[in-house]
Amino acid sequence: MLKKVVASKDFKDNLSQILLFISKDSKNRANIFKNSLIRDANNLIFMPLKFRKSIYFEDEYIRDFIFKGYCMPYLINEKNEEIILLDIIKWEER
Repeated sequence: MLKKVVASKDFKDNLSQILLFISKDSKNRANIFKNSLIRDANNLIFMPLKFRKSIYFEDEYIRDFIFKGYCMPYLINEKNEEIILLDIIKWEER
């Protein structure tokens, strides 16, 4: 049973840059984006295999969470009962 979602340093750093970019247009939109992302990411603990196996990693336990044009690879770490958000990048369909 997974209990929490944890953000890596890369994820936090890149999310900050994305929010800064969005906030140049609208601080409200940046806040809505962040709040929606956090809500949806926290729901991963209930269905960790919901998203496809990552196209960026050769590991069955790393999945790609697609959210509003961004891809967030995440690791399902059953040993520590957590999901680790590894990064957030602009999504490009392959």
